[in-house]
Amino acid sequence: MKLPAGKVPPEILKDVILNYLGAKRSEVVVGPSYGLDGAVIEIGSKSLVTSMDPITGALERIGWLAVDINANDVATFGVQPKFFASCLLLPGTATEDTVEIICKQIDWAAKKLGVAVIGGHSETTPKLPFPIVVGYCIGATDGRNYVTAQGAKAGNKLLLTKSVGIEGTAILATDRRAQLSREISKSTLEKAVDYFGQISIVKEALVAFKTGHVTAMHDPTEGGVAGGVHELAGASNVGFRIYEEEIQITEETFKICEFFQIDPLQLIASGSLLIAAERDHADEIVELLGKNEVAASVIGEILSDSKKQLLIRKGGRAEKLVRPASDHLWLALQKR
Repeated sequence: MKLPAGKVPPEILKDVILNYLGAKRSEVVVGPSYGLDGAVIEIGSKSLVTSMDPITGALERIGWLAVDINANDVATFGVQPKFFASCLLLPGTATEDTVEIICKQIDWAAKKLGVAVIGGHSETTPKLPFPIVVGYCIGATDGRNYVTAQGAKAGNKLLLTKSVGIEGTAILATDRRAQLSREISKSTLEKAVDYFGQISIVKEALVAFKTGHVTAMHDPTEGGVAGGVHELAGASNVGFRIYEEEIQITEETFKICEFFQIDPLQLIASGSLLIAAERDHADEIVELLGKNEVAASVIGEILSDSKKQLLIRKGGRAEKLVRPASDHLWLALQKR
């Protein structure tokens, strides 16, 4: 089976990767599982939350994206990210300036989040065509003061912060600017590029968690909001019903997705956050996020039947929400 671009398919994760997990240790209280982007290790009275993700791409943002994306995964547990390590894999064309650019970005992003850089590794890798930064982030909390993506319960409301396809919109506006400029205005594309500034979800995750009414959180990345909803529901063994008319799609995202004929719900969505919350407190969380300058909306509810995976279209028609086979960013990048 040839693998698609992006994340390894869920069936390979479950049937292959999760069968090879080394020795069992009692300190690991939340280990690898579908829909989880981090682990929890208990050390004495502390719980350590850890995450790891790779970043590839242009030098102008690769370092700070590595920090933000990994910090996001820790924050979805309701835990403040505190420590960061990185592995820099550099192409043969890399120079001292290349290393400094990446390290300066890591330093800037880490300081902004109050995160200490604790080490890592760097090397030039033969035949590598572009830099890769593999990031590793750690947060710590007292006892079991955290949530996981496995905690969503029937009757919970499902919230989404900001809008869909944030990272994908920024990537396409940057990497396909000349192509898009044939139909989309310069001002719209400039706004879209600025979406990179929305990638961090640390603030909204911590604000929501501190209300005490959040049962699960998950940041939708590859596969977009559609993939993220499936991952959260799959981790919690629940179903869902979401409403198209409640899901925010900005003008910039809509125009870029329309140009490439891709689904904004299946476009990489780093920068938005899915929150499962107690029904009676969902509006309260939306209001509190708004006061903290983070837009949010209630987009649906959690159902007890895990086989119900419903998207209610604007006209009222119910259909099964597609589980993305591959992120639609890859489809767009293939079009010239």
